[in-house]
Amino acid sequence: MSVLEYKCPACGGTLLFDSESQRMKCPYCDSEFDMKELTESESSKPDIFKLESKELAPDEREGMVAYSCPSCGGEIVGDGITAATFCPFCGNTAIMPRQLTGMLRPDLIIPFKVTEEAARDALKAFYKSKTLLPSVFRRQNRIESIKGIYVPFWLFDCATRASIQYQATKVQLWGDSDYNYTKTDYYRLYREGGVNFERIPADASSKMDDAYMESVEPYDYNEAADFDMAYLSGFFADKYDVDSDSAKQRADQRIRNSIISLFQGTVMGYATSVPESTNLRFSHGKLYYALLPVWMLNTKYNNKIYTFAMNGQTGKFTGALPMSWGKFFLWFFGLFVGLGAIGTLIAVIL
Repeated sequence: MSVLEYKCPACGGTLLFDSESQRMKCPYCDSEFDMKELTESESSKPDIFKLESKELAPDEREGMVAYSCPSCGGEIVGDGITAATFCPFCGNTAIMPRQLTGMLRPDLIIPFKVTEEAARDALKAFYKSKTLLPSVFRRQNRIESIKGIYVPFWLFDCATRASIQYQATKVQLWGDSDYNYTKTDYYRLYREGGVNFERIPADASSKMDDAYMESVEPYDYNEAADFDMAYLSGFFADKYDVDSDSAKQRADQRIRNSIISLFQGTVMGYATSVPESTNLRFSHGKLYYALLPVWMLNTKYNNKIYTFAMNGQTGKFTGALPMSWGKFFLWFFGLFVGLGAIGTLIAVIL
């Protein structure tokens, strides 16, 4: 098996992909190189170290593989889907080409644009907007870990035809000195049409929470690049372990929900509208295998780990936070007292 590093032609240090400049940068001499320069220049082609994988102890989990770090000789342990990681001893990046070649080679990659510092600042900003956050958490919180991860996704193109039938009502209310009247008219509505979808993403990693991955969408696929391993230098990456057939089921459900919501938005001017029958036809098109950038941040409070995710391209942020019940009850009591005071004032005026 092999471990790949991109060496700086100027000083021999390990080149990393810099999300700000979108270039390969040496952290030792600050030299920068375009991807094209690395590809075309013979002197700057990456060194590939051919190494036999080491056997792990019998009690190690199946599927784990050990590599020797080409920089310091330390042992790098990854599971069967690890495609890019770091040496725990010298910190140098290590890319496993075998996980990303042949049928496993991604079609596209969206490079990181958000820096690690920006991801940390975004978490602090996320705290500021949460008024019910415990004060101790806000003061003492420390980020336990932060990782830039290229997450594998399947992207689906799909053409659809849909027809939906609704039962709808319109209601009129009026009254006179003797009675109040209600008139309800019933309608049967039909909606039919075609909708085309491009690059609907479905998480292809069993490690990642699908809800988190969907919460940080959307990505701008206009900025996607043809896959190049150099983009992985300085980040973590996995190959897919959820096949496209399994992921398609989730993508189809997302498409179905989008169509139903889109068609429902055309039913206007009615008091109620309830779908009676729905007929959807899918015609799947091109399939892409892509790596998308995600910052994963973990923080600890009261012996519980809180996980946050950020879109590494757009900076969109999501995550769950602890709540101070004391602050909640104070807020609720204040709201109750405020509403009571307003009610009393209205009663006095009347």
